[in-house]
Amino acid sequence: MIKMTQYLPSRWNLDDLFPSHESQQMKNAFEILQKEVTQIESYREKLSPDMDIKEFLNIVTKQEKFSRLAYRMSQFAGLWFYEDTQNQAAQAFQAKTQQFMAGIQNKLLFFSLWWKSLSEEEATPFLNASKAYNYDNFLRQIRKFKPFTLEEAEEKIINVKNVTGVSAFRRLYNTITNRYAFEVEVDNEKKKLNRGQLMSLVQSADPDLRSRAYQELYRVYGEDGPILGQIYQILVRDFANENLEMRGYPAPISWRNLHNDIPDEVVDTLLNVAQQNVSVFQRYFKLKAKSLNLSKLRRYDIYAPVTESTKEYDYDYAVNLVLNTFNKFNPKLATLAKRVFADNHIDSQIRPTKVTGAFCSSSDPVLTPYVLTNYNGKASDIETLAHELGHAIHAMLAEKHNVFDFHSTLPLAETASTFSEMLLVDELLVEEENAEVRRDILFHQVAEAYATIMRQIYFALFEREAHVMIMKDASIDNLNEAYVKNLETQFGDSIEVSDEFKWEWVSIPHIFDTPFYVYAYSFGQLLVLSLYKQYKKEGKQFIPRYLEILSAGGSAPPMKILDKAGINIRTPEFWQGGFDVISEMIDQLEKL
Repeated sequence: MIKMTQYLPSRWNLDDLFPSHESQQMKNAFEILQKEVTQIESYREKLSPDMDIKEFLNIVTKQEKFSRLAYRMSQFAGLWFYEDTQNQAAQAFQAKTQQFMAGIQNKLLFFSLWWKSLSEEEATPFLNASKAYNYDNFLRQIRKFKPFTLEEAEEKIINVKNVTGVSAFRRLYNTITNRYAFEVEVDNEKKKLNRGQLMSLVQSADPDLRSRAYQELYRVYGEDGPILGQIYQILVRDFANENLEMRGYPAPISWRNLHNDIPDEVVDTLLNVAQQNVSVFQRYFKLKAKSLNLSKLRRYDIYAPVTESTKEYDYDYAVNLVLNTFNKFNPKLATLAKRVFADNHIDSQIRPTKVTGAFCSSSDPVLTPYVLTNYNGKASDIETLAHELGHAIHAMLAEKHNVFDFHSTLPLAETASTFSEMLLVDELLVEEENAEVRRDILFHQVAEAYATIMRQIYFALFEREAHVMIMKDASIDNLNEAYVKNLETQFGDSIEVSDEFKWEWVSIPHIFDTPFYVYAYSFGQLLVLSLYKQYKKEGKQFIPRYLEILSAGGSAPPMKILDKAGINIRTPEFWQGGFDVISEMIDQLEKL
């Protein structure tokens, strides 16, 4: 591996956004937004089907300028909170920012409501003129919500209500769960861990430690389970009241599908094909049980290593391996990834009150994205680093687009991240000389495929069922029972599930924060399996097509982007192709 530079775990610097929440720049930002919104509001009376097209485009241009600043402010508030979730000043500022943005959004509602009210004939001249400014996709995206839009007064009430309603309850959930500390005995020493540290133990070679880690996780979540469950019930009821009763979406998941710009029938096809392939991963679990000399895997053992390897990787090695991997595929990717480190936009340190997990955050196309990880030194942590840097690369490749179009929709948002992870695994296998460790990495790769495909599919299926159940007055116990049945269907006779896993669903932040987000992981993983198969077949000839998909960002509907790349996601055969690749991976494992 080529040594590029030396890296140490670091805490990000938010100065490229704002020096602080009390800085003059932040104060100016609030004032600038107020003034710009007032200017945009002055156009209200000029809006009409026969208004001057230049004035129309001026309104959209001002909104883009306004949005860039607003997104930066919101990003700062979120990142400051996530780096220390118990920072009360950060909590207060995030709440203040959300309240302010809701008020601003209300003042600008008139434009999108007017735009959606136009007939196709009236809107066409404006759309045609907007193409020269690359605003046509943004304007079309607004109009797709026309059937589900309420009157201005109602939309304003919802925006204000959400700040102290759903947003407040989601913030409460995150505040409660991010303060959790877990105690587990490790090497005869009682240790207090955050969730990220605790979950690294479920990959331990010690089966007793794995079980104790999971038991401690769901002991803590279970103690608050009735409260967290009530929060979820409130969120679901609010969701149904707004999106089903008031807006008229045909089903809860239809709301997410429209935001993803994916037809309901395509998502239904994905979910149906996944359920038909549930035996693929059940076969893998039985193979893993055999490799571990167990008659049957326990739920505790899903991510267990198949060797006694406890190898840890230095952070510097991890970063350089990821950058070298990107460089081999295409030097441009490595150059972009380096920007994240050069701009000090990565937070990889372990801290007690830092948010667990990992994510990439991007707001303004001209600003390098921010990446958060919790690096514990495992091979899986290197994969996570590659995954999140893949997200950053995706955003930077799309930075030529305006602020409305550079973010891809959720189903395509996992393309670069998952593809980068697969590149990394291949490179890690080349670098790793220990045969047992290599075998463990291969098993881990299939385990990751399970985690991002079938696990997420069954989360989505549970969400779909839970939304219906809650509106029929289901209790927390009823939801627990439904979740256990969900696990039984998913695992069949391949996994033994203990009672405490009935609380697993209350520990999944996406279910609370972003309804039906989870199927995007499955979509992205199966898509990438297909793309990666093409890359292995075509070699370097594939790369321009891949970069074209990423560079498109959200400038066109995902169906159009994929059609252009020769990928048809409408058929069951496409999704089946992804499962066939996984089945082939399991075939390879059976031969080891």
